[in-house]
Amino acid sequence: MIRERRTPPEELGPMLQAARDRAGLPQSAVATAAGVRRAYVTKLEGSARCPSLAVAQALCAVLALDGDEEALLLSCAVDDAGHSHPAHAAIGSARDHELSADIRITPQTDD
Repeated sequence: MIRERRTPPEELGPMLQAARDRAGLPQSAVATAAGVRRAYVTKLEGSARCPSLAVAQALCAVLALDGDEEALLLSCAVDDAGHSHPAHAAIGSARDHELSADIRITPQTDD
């Protein structure tokens, strides 16, 4: 079965970038906290990708999204790909949880 790539709403990227700017975090810190690469955060902020449900939930927490922002992000999240793919979840959920618990984020202004 071939999965079709989903296209996020155009307003997703600017909303994520505004939330990151409001939090004072560089893309690299957001990426580390969400367990993804910085390039992936760039794609999300460019409205080029839909995040997995697991990454979307991590971004909600890291960026302290308000209710409307969280609803927008979660509405386009996918539960059958990336970090939410059943195979990934079975293998790495405990390890990912341990890693995310150790991450401390300090706001920066140079990004």
